[in-house]
Amino acid sequence: MEARIPRRLRKGDLLGIICPASPVADASRIERGVRYLESLGYRVRVGPNAAKSDGYLAGTDEERAADIHAMFADRTVKGIFCARGGYGTGRLLPLLDFRLIARHPKIFVGYSDITALQLALWKKCRLVTYHGPMSAVEMAGEIDPFTEESLWRTLTSAAGGLSLAEGAAVPGAPQARGRLLGGNLSLIASIMGTPYQPDFRGTILFIEEIGEDPYRVDRMLVQLALAGAARRAAGTVFGQFTACVPRDAAAPTRPLGSSLADFAAKARGPVVGGFPVGHERRMATVPVGVRALLDAGNGRLTLEEAPVA
Repeated sequence: MEARIPRRLRKGDLLGIICPASPVADASRIERGVRYLESLGYRVRVGPNAAKSDGYLAGTDEERAADIHAMFADRTVKGIFCARGGYGTGRLLPLLDFRLIARHPKIFVGYSDITALQLALWKKCRLVTYHGPMSAVEMAGEIDPFTEESLWRTLTSAAGGLSLAEGAAVPGAPQARGRLLGGNLSLIASIMGTPYQPDFRGTILFIEEIGEDPYRVDRMLVQLALAGAARRAAGTVFGQFTACVPRDAAAPTRPLGSSLADFAAKARGPVVGGFPVGHERRMATVPVGVRALLDAGNGRLTLEEAPVA
């Protein structure tokens, strides 16, 4: 099945905002995200359940799934932005009508917990989605200039050859080509062995994480390696591992770099770290499912096809 690459955004398009995971604690952040998008010339519609709360979930599973279906089914909505991540997206996967979504491919943006949904959309629909900033997080505050430029260049430019980001160069290392798949490590690990796990063969696997103890990062990397992701991927990109430090300063630990090095030793292709992908203010928007070139020799990740149509 060929990739479904959504049409690029144009000023005046209608954008939808949904909350598939945890609730937005400060409702004003939803409104600030709306004002940001409107200031750029877009029209915005907030999902009817986006501001709801059910404990650590933004409404019931059925309510959150209903907002996803409504936004994809509405032909006037050209792009969908997640308000935030948190927890709960994986609970929605069995409820989703992937045939409906595949019939209405459109831009879908988010990261963190949204990784589970993005990988499922690739597996079930071959829909290209975008690992990038969210409306009630980055867009509700002072969005970093690099983050902003990367997002809108990716979503509005139907041109190939875009250089996504640069990491640590590995002189003399080989190049690798493949479709970009990955996201938050915890969420990748959570769908391994499920019907929503994509095939990582021949891909450029990108990984980022936040707030996990180094031993937990190590455990999830070992899980990915045992599942074959390390040796099947054509290349690996390590993004930001933000605040991944021991919670108990007195407990024995190992450097996080040791776990990354262990994973890299199991990888079949080149491995590059230090990419601005993850939970920090400066982040590149990564089109999940688009073909890319990882040039480990100069630490550059470049798209080989247009991220939007």
